[in-house]
Amino acid sequence: MLTLAVALSTLVAGLAACGSRDDESGESITVYAAASLRDTFTQIGEQFENDNPGTSVELNFAGSSDLVTQLTQGATADVFASADTKNMNIAADAGLLATDPVSFATNTLTIVTAPDNPKEIVSFADLTKPGVTVVVCAAPVPCGSAAERIEERSGIRLDPVSEESSVTDVLNKVTSGQADAGLVYVTDARSAGDKVATVNFPESAGAVNTYPIAALKDSAHPELAAKFVDAVTGESDQRILSDAGFGKP
Repeated sequence: MLTLAVALSTLVAGLAACGSRDDESGESITVYAAASLRDTFTQIGEQFENDNPGTSVELNFAGSSDLVTQLTQGATADVFASADTKNMNIAADAGLLATDPVSFATNTLTIVTAPDNPKEIVSFADLTKPGVTVVVCAAPVPCGSAAERIEERSGIRLDPVSEESSVTDVLNKVTSGQADAGLVYVTDARSAGDKVATVNFPESAGAVNTYPIAALKDSAHPELAAKFVDAVTGESDQRILSDAGFGKP
């Protein structure tokens, strides 16, 4: 009986040790990504976990300006994907990047309205018609900066009822009926499906946003962070982005 007890004790200890080693072998990386990347990066994160067993990807989505503010104030992450070069440059100037950023996608703005487009909006200028409530992104956010560039180049000035901190918030204002129209990325309009009507306008071609990604210098898993960046720029993930409506960088 004593011998059996000792044997069982040894076996349990061995299994515990194995479990402990397995737990320690798993790595987790945190990716800070622009709100407009929510759907695609959720897919990309799942694919990365499948391709790298034992690895988990934690995703934090928000407006790029909010994310870079969090990072410069000490938030911990492994990878940063911005919806524009401006906010990535802020991260670079703050010494947060491990390597030079890599461009991986582009995006442009479009107009979304209620599904039946009750205000009969067919152009960018129509957003200024009396009785039309419009919502846009705030200027520091990439989608807001793009809207400002369109206004400057077209000479058409909008009078939004609100300025949101992310493109997702703009879309929600329209789908919930709180605004007649909003400026969002073509990818967000596509993801909304039949919840909105989409109105493309030629002026958007003058304000294309380029999306850069970079591993962060203080990453706890620098090799894994670099591997994630490589995956995003690789053929498989580029196909996911293209299917969602993103353009080539």
